[in-house]
Amino acid sequence: MTTSTTSATTFRALFGALIVVASFGLALAKLPPPPPMDDAAKAAAEQKKAKDATAAEAAKQIQARAEDRVAEKGRWFRPAYPEQLDFHDARER
Repeated sequence: MTTSTTSATTFRALFGALIVVASFGLALAKLPPPPPMDDAAKAAAEQKKAKDATAAEAAKQIQARAEDRVAEKGRWFRPAYPEQLDFHDARER
């Protein structure tokens, strides 16, 4: 492939992507705005928000426990060769 063929192909791909993005933006702009939320919808949104926050906190605690387990196992790891402990000192030798 020559340079002109490659650049023409790239230009066509970028132009096609631009057309797709512009079409999507135009279609999105024509949609009506969402209706305002009533009290029941607001309460449901608040409950969902609280439930999601609780789930995120539980996931964070599980992640922390897993990291603690890995760190504890790593604390007892002993390398086979002492050079593996201080690789900075090995470079200086």
